[in-house]
Amino acid sequence: MGKLSKLILVTADHHPLHRYFKELAEELGKKYGVPVEVRVEDYLFLIEHGDTDEYGMAWLPQLLGQLDTGEIVKVLTKPVLDSLGNISKENDLKASVESVERAVAGR
Repeated sequence: MGKLSKLILVTADHHPLHRYFKELAEELGKKYGVPVEVRVEDYLFLIEHGDTDEYGMAWLPQLLGQLDTGEIVKVLTKPVLDSLGNISKENDLKASVESVERAVAGR
């Protein structure tokens, strides 16, 4: 259990979802009053703390959070699609808030 101290966006400037994830991170940063740290192509960080595929490889972009306890938590590692298979900012923000609230509550 702890308080969110910062958001960590691991991304690449050339990735098609870079701008989208950056906007989500900034919006969440404002909501929680925390800074957003942007890491460029930090695959080692993601392999250790983010989501990986069946081969242990990480993908970009992923949004994580750091609690004041130092623990790193997953906030949004891939977009949540709507019923038509489209990216939904509403769904992604909702999922991100739920992830942060779960982490802060210690669940």
